[in-house]
Amino acid sequence: MTALPFPLAEEPDEITREKGRLLFAGATDFLKGVVAMDGLPPADRLEVCFAGRSNVGKSSLINALTGRKGLARASNTPGRTQEINYFTCGDSHYLVDLPGYGFAEAPLAVVEKWQRLLKAYLQGRQTLRRAFVLIDHRHGVKKVDEEILTLLDQAAVPFQVVLTKSDKVKEKDRERVLDQVRAALAKHPAAFPEIVATSSEKGDGIATLRAIIATLE
Repeated sequence: MTALPFPLAEEPDEITREKGRLLFAGATDFLKGVVAMDGLPPADRLEVCFAGRSNVGKSSLINALTGRKGLARASNTPGRTQEINYFTCGDSHYLVDLPGYGFAEAPLAVVEKWQRLLKAYLQGRQTLRRAFVLIDHRHGVKKVDEEILTLLDQAAVPFQVVLTKSDKVKEKDRERVLDQVRAALAKHPAAFPEIVATSSEKGDGIATLRAIIATLE
């Protein structure tokens, strides 16, 4: 039987799970919001970033990972916050929250400035080990997601898709959406060959994602 391309990530073993738990059991704090490259903190530790279109559940996922409900705050106005938000995770990692994308309501000048900053960040941050691109499990990869996936390809940044709100997917739609996501990822050379399905509400996939982050080198 041929293995599916881009399988769902398996549950971590006990040792790896514990490594992930310990990483996120320590202090996680907001460090700063960055609006220009010269505002980035020193590149003195491994970092991972989280990208996703507005309302995909990015803040909820970061809060679930860190176990702190109010750490990452969702903006009431989608597309309003155009900052790269840095969080310290212990003394060893940065968690980087990229602004939500995909809202036409933002002024063109703001969108262009944000795109320039994002491109500069992705191409110039040597300590960035992986980008996690959040995709709503109910809807799959949309056209607006393709833009960020292509940008990550161009910047040669390995990215891994994290499906959000998996608990809200109807059973009959689950495989159809997964097939659509797999077909979309097959076009992107920077895509990591495993998908993580998560639910911030139920806690599904959180231990798996913690373990992945904790074992990056």
